[in-house]
Amino acid sequence: MTTPNSQTIQFVRRGEVVTLDNVPPSRTLLEVLREDLGLTGTKEGCGEGDCGACTVVLGEANGNGEGEQLTFKAVNSCIRLAHSVHGLALWTVEDLSPANAGKPGNAASQHPAQEAMVQCHASQCGFCTPGFVMSLFGMYQKHVLNGQPITREIAQTELSGNLCRCTGYRPILDAAQQMTEYPAVRLDHPSITRQLAGIQPQAPDANNAYQLPGTLAELLAARAAQPKAQLVAGCTDVGLWVTKMHKQFDAVIDITRVAELRRIEQRSGDLVIGAAATLQDAFAALLQRWRELTTFAARFAGLPVRNSGTLGGNVANGSPIGDSMPLLIALKSRIVLASMRGEREMSLEDFYTGYRQNLLAADEVVAFIKVPPPTSSSQTSLLRAYKISKRYDDDISAVCLVLNLTLDGDVVSDISIGAGGVAATPVRARQTEAALRGQPWTLASVQAAMHTLRAEFEPISDMRASSSYRRQVLGNLLQRFWLESQGGQHINLEAFKLEAST
Repeated sequence: MTTPNSQTIQFVRRGEVVTLDNVPPSRTLLEVLREDLGLTGTKEGCGEGDCGACTVVLGEANGNGEGEQLTFKAVNSCIRLAHSVHGLALWTVEDLSPANAGKPGNAASQHPAQEAMVQCHASQCGFCTPGFVMSLFGMYQKHVLNGQPITREIAQTELSGNLCRCTGYRPILDAAQQMTEYPAVRLDHPSITRQLAGIQPQAPDANNAYQLPGTLAELLAARAAQPKAQLVAGCTDVGLWVTKMHKQFDAVIDITRVAELRRIEQRSGDLVIGAAATLQDAFAALLQRWRELTTFAARFAGLPVRNSGTLGGNVANGSPIGDSMPLLIALKSRIVLASMRGEREMSLEDFYTGYRQNLLAADEVVAFIKVPPPTSSSQTSLLRAYKISKRYDDDISAVCLVLNLTLDGDVVSDISIGAGGVAATPVRARQTEAALRGQPWTLASVQAAMHTLRAEFEPISDMRASSSYRRQVLGNLLQRFWLESQGGQHINLEAFKLEAST
C-alpha cells in the first residue's frame, strides 16, 4: 500500500504567495502560523474554537474577472486544518498596519481596528486582544468599507465568539463602533485576486494525504478510492479530535471546495442546502424564510465557528447536542446521500441509528439537505427554536427544542418537534406530536402534552445538566411556546437589548 504524500500549501499573505512544503494533513493552521512562520501574535487559548484568541481572517475571491471582490471570514485557527487555506488569502494580527493592509504611504501606524481598541482602552492583559482585533478587522471589511454602520447589536453578535477574562466587553464594543471615525484603510482586491488566481488548485490524486476536490464527481471518486480517509467539512468538530484527543490522520478528504455542495438554491419549492455551505450562509438562507430563527442562528455558535463550520458537517457528525438537527427535524427536512452508485434520500430523523452512528455507507457522503417551504399562508403557523445552555453566547446546548406548529382555527392541524440533548441522537418527539395533533390549542392541552414530552425521553446526567433538569426544561419550553403563542413577551433574555454607553 502506498503511503499518502504530504503536499504543498500555498496562500496569499502581505501581498505575496506563501509556499509551505510537506505539511502533515493533521497539522492545524495555528501550529503552522506560530511554529513554522513565527507569527506568535495569534494566540492559543482553549484549543477548541471557544475563546477566539486564535482568530485570523481568510479572504476568498467571490466572482470572475478583473476587479472582483473578496469575501472575508474570521475563523478560529486552532481547529482549522492548515491545508484548508490552500488558495485563500490570510491575515493575522501582524498584517494590519496600513502599509501591509494594502494602503502604502499612510502615515498612521495602526489599522482602525487596532487604533479603536487603543483609544477605547479595550485591552488589559492583552492575551485575547489579537483575536478581538481580527474579529474587528473582519467586521471592518464586511460593514465599514461597505458604508454600513456598526450598531451595538451587530458588534455584540459578531464578537460573541471572542471571550475576554479581565477587561469586560463594554470598551471592546465601543471600539467596534468607533472604527468608523478613522480614515478608511482599503485592500487592493484586484491585486489579491490575481495572486489567488495564480495558485493552482490541488489536482485530484489518491496519493495525496489531504485532498481538496473541486467537483462532486471528484469528491465521490476520492471517497470510493479512500473510504477510510477522514472527511472534513469545516473541521469545527474534527479539529477537536486533533487538539484534545491528539488524533492524527493519514488521509483527509475536505469537501469545502466542492462547487455543487457550496450552493444554496430552491428546487420545486424546497430550499436545498449543499453540505459544504457554511453555517453562516445556511442560516442566512433559512432566515429569509423564517425570521423568527434570528436569535437561534446567532446563538448556534460564535461567528468564527459559523464561518468555518458547515451544515452538512454538523448533520453528518450527528452529535446529540448539535443544534441544527433539532431545527431541521422540526422543519421536516430530508437528507440526500451520494456515492458513485447514485443518490438516496431519507428523513433526517431516520438517518441516525445510535450515538454518532448513522446510515452513511463507507463510500457515501452527505450531499444535500432539503428543507420544505413554510406552511401555506392560509393557515396559522408558529415556529420557535429554544437553546438552553450555561452561557448565553457561544456555548453548547444542554437542551435544544424546536417546535413547528400549524393551527386550523384553534385546533392543532399539524406539529413537528425536534429535540437535542435528551437522547443518544437528535430525535423527533413523535409521542408529544400525537398528543397535540387534532387537539384544541389551549393551556389544558399543552399541560397534558408537557407530561408526555417529559416522559418521552430518558436523558442522561452529565456536566451540562442532570437528567431531571433536562426533563423539567423540556416541559417548561413547551409551556413557554404556548405563552409566546398567546402574545407573552419579556419572558426571556431575547427581549433584552444592549444599549450603547453614553
